Amino acid sequence: MHSLVFFCAQKVISDHASTRKALDYIPREIYPVLFKAAFLDIRTLVLRDVVQRWPFSILNFSTILKRCKHCDRDVIREKPNKQCLQAVIMGVKDYLMNELRQNRTPVSRKHRLLRVVDLTGLQDDGDRQDADTIGQWSRTVALAKACIDISRTSKRDEYSSSKRRKGKGGALLDGACDSQMCVEIHANLFITSNSYTTVRDALQIGKTSLLCLKCRDLRAEELSAKKTVSILELLDPVVLRKIELRYNNLGLSGLNAVFPYFPIFGNLISLKLPYSNIDVRHMTPEMEESFQSMVAAFSQLPNVKELNLASSRLSGRIRELLSVLQKPLESLELAYCYLLPTDATYLATSHHAPFLRKLDLSGNNLSDVLLGPFCQILQHSSTSLVYLDIMECRVMDRQLTSFLPALRQCSQLQYFSCFCNPISSQGLKALLHTAVLLPVLKIVVHPIPVDCYEEGLPWPPSTYDLIDYSIDQEKLSRVDAELNEIRLKAVRTDIVTTVELYNDFSLDMLQLY
Repeated sequence: MHSLVFFCAQKVISDHASTRKALDYIPREIYPVLFKAAFLDIRTLVLRDVVQRWPFSILNFSTILKRCKHCDRDVIREKPNKQCLQAVIMGVKDYLMNELRQNRTPVSRKHRLLRVVDLTGLQDDGDRQDADTIGQWSRTVALAKACIDISRTSKRDEYSSSKRRKGKGGALLDGACDSQMCVEIHANLFITSNSYTTVRDALQIGKTSLLCLKCRDLRAEELSAKKTVSILELLDPVVLRKIELRYNNLGLSGLNAVFPYFPIFGNLISLKLPYSNIDVRHMTPEMEESFQSMVAAFSQLPNVKELNLASSRLSGRIRELLSVLQKPLESLELAYCYLLPTDATYLATSHHAPFLRKLDLSGNNLSDVLLGPFCQILQHSSTSLVYLDIMECRVMDRQLTSFLPALRQCSQLQYFSCFCNPISSQGLKALLHTAVLLPVLKIVVHPIPVDCYEEGLPWPPSTYDLIDYSIDQEKLSRVDAELNEIRLKAVRTDIVTTVELYNDFSLDMLQLY
């Protein structure tokens, strides 16, 4: 329930004109509650005024919008409202222009000097778009444009007033920036080829602008090596903690230009390079040199604990890459990496296994020689594993039965996916009998049983076969009822079982950061 303080805050913000007059007299301790109330109720004019008069040096969205004693909604976990974010940006711009035009001295500003606006806690709205919310890409563009706009406006104002202020001790040099007046915007940036120029320009002016964009988590898609490097060169090494380069198709030769920049970021804890077209199966001398550069870069990453190399064909080279990492990994994604038994055996005995909280081995063939090492991986990570994905691994009932005893030991498991595997209804029931014994398991993503498809399905069926053949809905309904009966008898109706890809289990739930 909302607290009395929060209800009072909602009452205060209900009338914008009255709120604006009262803000200068309201105790500074009440401002965070006013901010949250205005954000929840989409009182954009009030929100803009609250930000403009913010009495603290830091405005941190995660701290203010998370569930607290004043409000039972965890707003930071919700999709951000477009109008509210725009109001915050306008409030920051109002604050800066007011400071610039009044040209206060540092002494007079010391009790009310906004220095950092931290937007990093905002959630991305993923694939679900609507008119009221704003996704990470649009947020990135909006913030970049705000930085560019405030830079142009401040330079214009400085130029027009420089002659009047000259000789009075309060003038700023043309093109210079009073560092005590600057505000840093900390945000997670999503850059594509369409937004590259705007974001690059915003980052470039950061050192001389009143509004400086700082990137904590970088996500870049479909950028060339040259553009990727130009962005990395502009990022603050202290602030950046995550790099995700996706769908760039650079290959080892293209990534070779990027690898030397990774060690610059000493606080980097997450590195994701999925769909980068890395293939080590047919190496030329030049490709081998690039691969060794990759190994050398990995060896200089002291804090990385999340790694995604999905869809990189890394057969037989996993030990070289992962053994040089200084810190044990907590999240490892090796989907569709064409793993060999030597790769899986290394993972099972590596210094990473006891610390793994997320493991994605989707697309690797667990039906044959990888099955034994996979069972060993489960055994060695049984006390830490929270998230396990083995989608499309050619697992049938026999393989499932083989690793269920090891899966039963994974006492911390919350998410398990075996989607797109040719498993029968009997196999699924055996899986669920094991699942209900796992004390904190929340989600099981499973395939439609092969015996629920029409007759004539090839054996063993491929993923494409499962797509082409129709489903016997009557049989599927009976299986669903039997699975539900297992959950009811075990008093585990809290477990969600689904045949749909489940995208709502956030990595932040694993508390990797």
